[in-house]
Amino acid sequence: MAETLQIAFRGKAVVSESRHLLLSVSPGAIWIVVFLVLPSLYLMAVAFMTNGPYGLPQMPLTLDAFEQLAGFGFLGWSPGNLYTLLRSLWQTFLATVLVVIVAYPIAYYITTCREKWRAIMLLLVVVPSWTNQVIRTFGWMNLLAPGTPLSDAAQMLGLIPPNMGLYPSNFAVTLGLVYNFLPFMVLPLYAAFEKLDTAQVQAAQDLYASPVRAFWHAVFPQTLPGLLAGTVLVAIPAFGMYVIPELLGGGKGMMLGNLVANQFAGGSNWPLGAAGAILMLIATFIGLFAMRRIGKRLGGGEEVVI
Repeated sequence: MAETLQIAFRGKAVVSESRHLLLSVSPGAIWIVVFLVLPSLYLMAVAFMTNGPYGLPQMPLTLDAFEQLAGFGFLGWSPGNLYTLLRSLWQTFLATVLVVIVAYPIAYYITTCREKWRAIMLLLVVVPSWTNQVIRTFGWMNLLAPGTPLSDAAQMLGLIPPNMGLYPSNFAVTLGLVYNFLPFMVLPLYAAFEKLDTAQVQAAQDLYASPVRAFWHAVFPQTLPGLLAGTVLVAIPAFGMYVIPELLGGGKGMMLGNLVANQFAGGSNWPLGAAGAILMLIATFIGLFAMRRIGKRLGGGEEVVI
């Protein structure tokens, strides 16, 4: 009898815990379903619809949007959309590499500072991102415009023609991306450097390893989780960036995010815009899968969780 009552009490306790867990998770799950899952499903449905007279999707279902995204239209094939995709991939890759190059010494320097200064240094890195992205981009437009010190210096070095500025250009887009996403790389690397085992670095130096070899064999493997996390935080939003290419590119550096936004606004072709958004999602999943495989390979068979 006592065992039966004990089992009954345990069953009630499990049911009670399940209800509490369900009540705790429900608000977040409902939010995700309503504002993420349902819009994504609607977007996927729109991509397979026909473009209506005013750009709105309508039946029947078709693959015309994906054919247009690949460059096929009623006038034949055009490589414009392909160039936009390749430009997006190149700008994302270049900006991510430059962010890594800049963020590594910054993160390392912050970890070498006194503990009371570290919070201030991190705050200086993060504070600019608290300002609206559009305002920061307009600031770079003023700094890179013709007649500014930066543009005059570039003219003296022969990098740009006379009476021209560094904006608008692909260089301005890359600079804007690096500036915008630098904190997202510094913070994960700083967290990785805080856990750095300096004994391994000292052992490499005692074995007369060059600074490059000491970094590659002693520092890089330990900071790899932070590097991969920062790469995901930088590359994924940079690939779909809209504001920076639109303002700093001036129509010369359009990326995939601009192509998608234009189809929902001025282009009036919702199915094509939805197809471009699906392409961005596919590229994101491929990038995440590649980063996990790279982390597993460089981590010596131990998969790095992203």
